Amino acid sequence: MLVHENIVYDLRTYAPTVAGLTERDDLGELLRHTAALTRLCGVETLGSEEDDSAEFTLLSPIDLQVVKACGVTFVESMLERLVEERSNGDPARADEFRTEIASGIIGGEALDLSEIKPGSPQALTIRQQLMEQGMWSQYLEVGLGPDPEVFTKAPVLSSVGSLSFVGVPKMSNWSNPEPELVLVVNSRGTMVGATLGNDVNLRDVEGRSALLLGRAKDNNRSTAIGPFIRLFDDAFTLDVARAMEIELTVEGPDNYKLHGSNSVSRISRSFEELVHATWGDHHQYPDGFVLFTGTLFAPTQDRGEVGAGFTHHLGDVVTIESDELGSLINVVGRSEETRPWDYGVGDLLRDLLKRHTEA
Repeated sequence: MLVHENIVYDLRTYAPTVAGLTERDDLGELLRHTAALTRLCGVETLGSEEDDSAEFTLLSPIDLQVVKACGVTFVESMLERLVEERSNGDPARADEFRTEIASGIIGGEALDLSEIKPGSPQALTIRQQLMEQGMWSQYLEVGLGPDPEVFTKAPVLSSVGSLSFVGVPKMSNWSNPEPELVLVVNSRGTMVGATLGNDVNLRDVEGRSALLLGRAKDNNRSTAIGPFIRLFDDAFTLDVARAMEIELTVEGPDNYKLHGSNSVSRISRSFEELVHATWGDHHQYPDGFVLFTGTLFAPTQDRGEVGAGFTHHLGDVVTIESDELGSLINVVGRSEETRPWDYGVGDLLRDLLKRHTEA
């Protein structure tokens, strides 16, 4: 669907899937001619996933694209990954290791981590110094080394949209949202647009071992994307996206409130570098992909026990927003107790065939 001036239009005339739309070189021009499109509703009538009375609800704005993600793309946020690992996923020990790691990196001297370029001589020197102090870590390699971390965040069609539940499994006691800019990339490796994402993360699980990354990142409803994709054009360029400020608010049922910010301009690796590490001669994506670009934000504000930092409570309302891309709003629930993921690629193919047959 297309949203233009608060009206929602049907785009199925142009392509049966969102992935197919991103392959069109003339997409920007086509979308300027709304008179030829079928009007569905006004934006104000869109309801939540749990509102059975709503005629239309917001799904994730992607379909067949693979959901990829990059981690430790901000050298500053690398510290929190080291904290998770050094504390073995124990939030009660987090403060102790924050002090130890910061001291080991900067040695008591002021150092602007945002100015460090991964793979540069300075970055490799810092990595070597930490290793000599017994602080070797996989996160140092991807945070300071020449190659970024790229992983598959979620299966095709498993992401949820705005106004849906996001899920935290029962096994986790230390979880948090990760507000990120998500690039939309077609099969040719061209960045065609962007949206917002919540890369829900289980810090205690990943902290026990980096090999548990899949367990920490890929759970039912652990990937929220939305509210819409904004295509790059003369007004919304890559340079505008690089300068974005993404704001996070968590409002808990216990009257707890957390504010945070992800300044995309402080990213340590360029969008182009992240895309080229994902797509190229070594790996293709026939239906394109979306790429979470990482976050500067890692919540350390205590919620309850002193020194334990932040963790989600059921019922938290998570709002990730920017002036350019709107608001992605989700409520935290249990992965095991929220509506299960029961619509897959086979279902989509059957629905497309049925639509074609009925046309």
